[in-house]
Amino acid sequence: MAFNPWRGLRNLPTDAWVIFATTLVNRAGTMVLPFLVLYLTQDLGHPAGQAGFALTVYGLGGLIGAPLAGRLSDRAGALRVMQIALLLSGTFLLVLPLARSLLAVLILIFFWAVIGEAVRPASLAALAAATPPAQRKAAMALHRLAINLGMSVGPAVGGFLAMTSFFLLFVIDGATSVVAAALLTGVLLRRPKGAGAVTIPAAPSAVGVLRDRQMLAFMVAWFMVGAMFFQLDAAFPLYVVRELGLSQTFFGLLFTLNTILIIFLEVPLNLSTTHWTHRRGLVLGALLLASSFAVLSFARSPATIAMSVVILTFGEMIVFPAAATYVGDLAPADRQGEYMGAYWMALSLAMVVGPWVGTLVMERFGSRMLWTTVFACGVSAAVMLGLVVGVGAAVRRPNPAAAGSHGL
Repeated sequence: MAFNPWRGLRNLPTDAWVIFATTLVNRAGTMVLPFLVLYLTQDLGHPAGQAGFALTVYGLGGLIGAPLAGRLSDRAGALRVMQIALLLSGTFLLVLPLARSLLAVLILIFFWAVIGEAVRPASLAALAAATPPAQRKAAMALHRLAINLGMSVGPAVGGFLAMTSFFLLFVIDGATSVVAAALLTGVLLRRPKGAGAVTIPAAPSAVGVLRDRQMLAFMVAWFMVGAMFFQLDAAFPLYVVRELGLSQTFFGLLFTLNTILIIFLEVPLNLSTTHWTHRRGLVLGALLLASSFAVLSFARSPATIAMSVVILTFGEMIVFPAAATYVGDLAPADRQGEYMGAYWMALSLAMVVGPWVGTLVMERFGSRMLWTTVFACGVSAAVMLGLVVGVGAAVRRPNPAAAGSHGL
């Protein structure tokens, strides 16, 4: 019998595949955010500084949207939150290009982020609720596969559309969000009446995120991991193109390399490491990410840069599914959304702070100091994760009244 590294996906619950399909459709249409700065500067004529501030506004909206979506997922159902967020996000995208003044654009971007970013914690909460612990890491890896497959299509198509009309970016991005919402609607309507309802327990878990010291400590470490990882968005391209003088084409190929490795290796890698403890996956993944930036401190050739990206990709493929699985196992059954919202809030804060601080350090102290600092941050995060998570797997705090809900 031929070896099939993907065979572990066969027994995943139906909801995992529903979320995979919905995420794939939504992410395949992701075009506006990657080209938002270009739209604001080239089409609307706003200065670059104001256009960059729009991304900060988007990040702030995501910070609010993540915990809000988590709470709503626990009460209304994670798939319901995804459904409504996708529909409203698509609507905002269709309205956004009608705004011309900077203030109106920023207000719409903020609310678009609050609603659009709600999809992320809701989808993670739905996955965590629908899958048993033994299958959770595979489900999280499958979810990331949908994200990366979609993101390999959306921005590429968006680049061609932007040369014709920025308005088409908003139309297609918004349309795919609405189509993804329609897909979820079709699934929910086919279910027996009451099957998707959330059972609110008579005695909800007393321990929430703000009273869970282990989760709060994890969020600090996870913020550090995110701040390290998101140097890819700002400092890394400046280093490769501006400082080393390598071409933008080569820089684009690095992301192609990253995407190809993730598409073909992440799911089999996580299926083969389902027996790992949370501590092992989180610590190893964080150390690999840190090591990739250590390589950058002396990298000068294209080959060495590519090697650092390969190391980073393996760290990414290990640490992100491990982190989402850990949070899913740690959360009480009736607070999956709240915990996933906190997980994504820490990551959203890292998106806002990490690139800004990284470029500031690079400008004032040089790239070698930046990469050395990022490496130290990554090692510190790995040590903290090892201490927080412990040797054994996290134990879900039981709540029998909510155990049968599945967060739908």
